[in-house]
Formats: sequence, structure tokens, C-alpha cells
Amino acid sequence: MKKIFICSPYRGNVRKNVRAARSYCRKAALLGFIPIAPHLLFTQFLDDCVESERNLGIEAGIALMKTCESVWVFGEPSQGMLTEIALAAICGIPVLSGKKMLRDCGVGV
Repeated sequence: MKKIFICSPYRGNVRKNVRAARSYCRKAALLGFIPIAPHLLFTQFLDDCVESERNLGIEAGIALMKTCESVWVFGEPSQGMLTEIALAAICGIPVLSGKKMLRDCGVGV
């Protein structure tokens, strides 16, 4: 199974964004991928409103991203997402449209 990094918004409308990220992960998993979504994982025990904890979550997420085969981007990129996208490019990790990837696999978003 290939690990993919799910890059989608978290801040703003957190409830809506979490629901969307969970849906992306579910669809990717059902297609046989291992979705890695640090913004769903680390916010379970780190406080995104505490800068040091947010930074710890981002750092851990980047470490996980480096183990993935590709980064799937969903939605309008936030500042945090832009950082992840730039780092993926620097690391040579393909950055793909998540919506297009799901559509190409026969799944709608």
C-alpha cells in the first residue's frame, strides 16, 4: 500500500474542514492507499491554539510527509498548506490535486 499525505485546510471552519479531511482519508483508504493526515491526528492531543504545540504538530507532520509517496492537496491552500507544498517540492515528493486523484480512481469528492 502506498502512503499519501492528505494536505487540506484545518483552521477556519474547523468542524467543516475536519469532516472534509476525514472524507478524503476514507475515500483514499477505500482505494487502497494509506492516508496520512497529521492535522486530524495531532489535533487530538495537541492544542492548535497554543503556538508551541501547533509548531510541534507541524514538525511531526512534515516528518510523516517525508515518508509518503505523494502529497494530495484538497481545497484552497492555507498558509500551513503552502508550507507543506513547498517542502514536498523541495524533497522531490510529487504534489497532486487530491480531487483529480480521486476522480481518476472513479471516486467523487
